Amino acid sequence: MDFVTLAAFTLAYAIAVIVPGPGVAAVVARALGGGFKAGFFMVLGILAGDLIYLVFAVFGLAAVATWFGQAFTLIRWAGAAYLLYIAWTFWSARPGKEQIGARAPETPLRTFLSGFALTLGNPKTIVFYLALLPTLLPLDRPVTALAFTELVIIVTVVLLAVGCAYAALAAAAREFFRSPKALSRLNKSAALMMASAAVFIVIRE
Repeated sequence: MDFVTLAAFTLAYAIAVIVPGPGVAAVVARALGGGFKAGFFMVLGILAGDLIYLVFAVFGLAAVATWFGQAFTLIRWAGAAYLLYIAWTFWSARPGKEQIGARAPETPLRTFLSGFALTLGNPKTIVFYLALLPTLLPLDRPVTALAFTELVIIVTVVLLAVGCAYAALAAAAREFFRSPKALSRLNKSAALMMASAAVFIVIRE
């Protein structure tokens, strides 16, 4: 693709990622609860879901998402339920200098799958691609391997950069507060963000 097309897609995608939504809320909440590493694995899960939706849109597989609509609804509800569980563990955690977040440690795989389910359960992602890509790409004919690779690289770099920035800022805030009272407020803030993300993906049509 030419430079102007790539620049336009990069700008539009960056704006969509930067604007706070359920994904950003989940990353910040996980970083507040478990530090940068936890937030990073959440970002990786969100990225994996984004790339799947990109494949759907680019190769005309949006019909698959529509055909298996019930499955995507189940994924959305499962992701929301898991986020609510994490929110509860944050809210009920007993703060101490050694801990901010859920009492039961989250494995990287579970955190990754949580971010993955969050993205697959958010139809805004595929709607974004379906609305944007036809204005940039001639989808009425096969997309070249080079063009697809360029899109994948842009999505990967932008989402990792923005997601990791949010996670780093949240992790820094986590280390800044030390008093039990401040830690309790951080836990409850993380719980509210997780719960808000869960509600958003359930009511989002």
